Amino acid sequence: MSFDFDVGARLKEVRSKRGLSQRELAKRAGVTNSTISLIEQNRVSPSVSSLKKVLDGLPMSMEVFFTSDEPQQQQVFYKAGDLPNMGQGCIIKRLVGFNHEQRSMSLLHETYPPACDTGPSVQVSEGEQAGIIITGELEVTVDGRVQVLTEGDAYYVTAAQPFRFRNVSNRTCIVVTSHNSARF
Repeated sequence: MSFDFDVGARLKEVRSKRGLSQRELAKRAGVTNSTISLIEQNRVSPSVSSLKKVLDGLPMSMEVFFTSDEPQQQQVFYKAGDLPNMGQGCIIKRLVGFNHEQRSMSLLHETYPPACDTGPSVQVSEGEQAGIIITGELEVTVDGRVQVLTEGDAYYVTAAQPFRFRNVSNRTCIVVTSHNSARF
């Protein structure tokens, strides 16, 4: 009797379905980025305890990992620490619903530390997005128009409108955003 199971491919599949980068999974599991990479490339065979440690970062049981399909029940509730950071640079963008394969929107909890911005040049969104300032201040530039938004203020950007965000205050700014694209 032979047991032919590709641990590396399965780990990559599960990690990708949950919207996690190798770096994020490594951080959650308390292992190095290279450990995740080497396992996914099948360049190392993890011990049972090492694999369990990695799976605890998902979280996922060994039993579910070694079966072909995960349980069909979709996750409904998320703890703050479970949301993967999809941001870049100084911006933290925690994604709700990252593990829903068929999602058609993105809801993000975004954090902009003081003096943090989306970069020196404008960006263009694939779809529409809207955001509401929860705390702090955010300078929003859309199509050359500039406005400093504070708690309770909001913005709405349509596809193809160039935009830029910048925290011009000395306080951290928190924004909750919704995007009609699941690209995150």
